[in-house]
Amino acid sequence: MAPLKFPPVNRYLITSALPYANGPIHIGHLAGAYLPADIYTRFLKFKGFDAIHICGTDEHGVAITLAAYKEGISPRQLVDKYHDRIKKDFELMGIEFDHFSRTTRKIHYETSQKFFLRLHEKGYFEKRKVKQFYSPQEGKFLPDRYIIGTCPYCGYEEARGDQCEKCGRQLEPTQLINPRSAISGSSLELRETVHWFFKLSSLKRELEEWLKDKDWKPFVKEFALSWVEEIEDRAITRDLDWGVPVPLEDPDAKGKVLYVWFDAPIGYISATVEYLPDRWEDYWKDPQAKIIHFIGKDNIVFHTVIWPAMLMAHGEYNLPYDVPANAFLNLMGRKLSTSRGYAIWADELVNSVGQDIARYAIALYIPEKDDTDFNVREAFERTNSELVDSFGNLAHRVLSFINANFGGRVPHPNSLTSEDEELLNYISEKVSNYERNLLNYNFRLAQKDAVELSNAINRYFEHRRPWKLVKENPNRAKTVLFLSYQALKIVSALFYPYVPNSVMKLWDYMNLPAGKFDDFVKVSPDLAGNTIKESKVLYRKVEEDKINEWVDILNKRAGNERISIEDFKKVKMVIGRVLEAEKVKGTDKLLKLRVDIGNEVRTIVAGIAESYSENEIVGKKVVIVANLEKKRIRGIESDGMLLAATGRDGKPVIISPEGEVPEGSEVS
Repeated sequence: MAPLKFPPVNRYLITSALPYANGPIHIGHLAGAYLPADIYTRFLKFKGFDAIHICGTDEHGVAITLAAYKEGISPRQLVDKYHDRIKKDFELMGIEFDHFSRTTRKIHYETSQKFFLRLHEKGYFEKRKVKQFYSPQEGKFLPDRYIIGTCPYCGYEEARGDQCEKCGRQLEPTQLINPRSAISGSSLELRETVHWFFKLSSLKRELEEWLKDKDWKPFVKEFALSWVEEIEDRAITRDLDWGVPVPLEDPDAKGKVLYVWFDAPIGYISATVEYLPDRWEDYWKDPQAKIIHFIGKDNIVFHTVIWPAMLMAHGEYNLPYDVPANAFLNLMGRKLSTSRGYAIWADELVNSVGQDIARYAIALYIPEKDDTDFNVREAFERTNSELVDSFGNLAHRVLSFINANFGGRVPHPNSLTSEDEELLNYISEKVSNYERNLLNYNFRLAQKDAVELSNAINRYFEHRRPWKLVKENPNRAKTVLFLSYQALKIVSALFYPYVPNSVMKLWDYMNLPAGKFDDFVKVSPDLAGNTIKESKVLYRKVEEDKINEWVDILNKRAGNERISIEDFKKVKMVIGRVLEAEKVKGTDKLLKLRVDIGNEVRTIVAGIAESYSENEIVGKKVVIVANLEKKRIRGIESDGMLLAATGRDGKPVIISPEGEVPEGSEVS
C-alpha cells in the first residue's frame, strides 16, 4: 500500500488554476481543478492544518481580447462581467476560496512588474529581433492566440499559435501549417519586431534535477521531463494594448505587455499578498510550507516547467510541492466545447438538482489519470443510489428512530457484542483507507470508501432490527442505536469534503460539537445522552423525468435532436449548378458562388475553398437548401446553403446527384 503523501508540516497553500474571465464555469472546469482542490483543502482544514485556498480570475491575454472582440465590448467590460459570473458560479457550487482575486488589480500589476524587473536585473531576459506574423488586413502584429492553423504534430486544423488543444503540444505560431488570423481568417505575413525572451534553456539542468525526485502523478512528471528535455527560450512579451505593461524605459518596450502565462501564475502570489499582507511570506518563503497547484492537463507545462523556472530565477520563493493535474472531462462521449455550447454549466446544474447532488455527481468522474466521460444518466443514478439511498437514508433512519423511541436522546450503551466489534473494526479500516486515498489525490476511491462504509452501517442497522429489539431487548436496542449514532457521525466526516452543506445540516440535527476530523472518526462515549433535533430529509432523488430532460438537453446541444417529419418537410432542398466561383478576399476557406437553381440564380458563400478551386467547382451539380434566411458573410449576402459532408481528411466534400437531374429539381 502506498504511503501517505502527507509531509510533516502544518501550513499549506492550495491554488486552483486561474480561470479566464471570458465565460462561465462548466463541469469540465469543476472536475479538473476546482472541486478536487476544494475537497482537498476542506479536508486539510478539517484535519486542523493551516491551509488556504487561493484563486482569482485571469483577466489578461489574447483569450480576453478575442472574446471581447466577439462580444463587441471592451476587455474591461468583458472581465468585469465574467469575474462576477465566475465568482457566483463557484459560490453556487460551494467551492470555497479563502481569497478570490483578479489579475487586473493594482497589487497584481505591481507584483508582476517587480518580479519581471528582478529577473531582468539578474540577466534572465534577452531582447531579440524576431519574425512575427503581421496581418495586413488588421494592420498589426498578431500574438500567438490571434493565430490559428494546422498543428504540425497531429493535424488538428484549429490549433492556436501557442498550443494545440487536441494533442496538448506547445507551439510557436511559425510552426503552424496554413496560419491565419483567428479574427478575420485572413492570411498573414512575417515581419520583424522585438521581444524579450526568458532564457529557459539556462535553467534546464536545475529543472531536471528538481523534477527527477518529485513524487508526482506519473503522467504529470513524465510530461514535464519530456518538455524540459527539449526546452527552448520563450518570448514573455506580447504586442497588445491589454495587459501588464512591460516596466522598462526602453523605446522597444512601448506598446508591449507581459505574456499572460508570465503574469498569470504570479497572480497566486499577488492574491496571497492581498489576502494576508502581514503573513503572506509564511506561505511563499517559509521552506516548510507546501504549495500545491490543482490544474488541468493543458496547463501542466506552465505549472511544472515555466512557473518553477520563473521561481528558480527569482530565488526568493518556494517552488511547488505538488502539481496534481487532472485529465479532461468529456460529456456523453463527446469533447466539451464552449464555442459550440456543448457543456453543462455550473449554474444550470445547481439550479436543476441542487448543490450537493451536483458536487457529488461531478466528484464521481474527476479525471484523475485519464480522460473520463461524464454520463449524465449514470451520474444521477449513482448519486441517487450512493448519496440519497445509502447515506441520506441512513441519517434519516437513525435519527428518526432515536427521536421516536428514546425521546430524542442518544441512549447509553451496554456491553458490546462481537458483531459490534466487527463494525468498529471495519470503520477503522475504512477511515484509514479514506484518509490515505484523499491525501494521495485519489478522490474517487475516497468517495467509494465513504459509500462502502455507509452501506456497511446500513446493513448493521437493518440486520440488528432495532424496531424489534426496542420491544424484545431494550438494553440491546440502546447499544445498537448508540453505535449507529456514532457510526453515522464517523461516516458523515468522510462525506463532509464532498457535500459540506448537507453534512453541516446533519451535524446540527445530531447536535454535534465542533471538532476535528480525528475526533469525529472516533467513538465518543460522552455523546451518550446527547439530545438531538428533529431531522429533515437531507436529499431528494433526481427523478427519472429530470434525468431524461438532461439527456434530451445534451442531445440537442450535441446536434442529436430528432425532428418530426413535419419539421423536415419545411426544409426545401433543390438541385443547382455552379455558374461562377471566386475566392472571398482575406479568407482561405470561403468561395463566392453563383448557382443556377432553375427559376433563378443565387449568390451563395460556401466554406469549400480548401477542397475545391474556382475552376473545379464551376459546372458541378450541387444540393442547395433554398429556403434559409439570407445571411451576410464577409460583407456578401448569401442566399442559401450548399450541402457538404466531412471527408476522412476533415475537409468538405460536396453532395452531388449521381444522374442527370435538372436545375431546380426538389430533393426529398
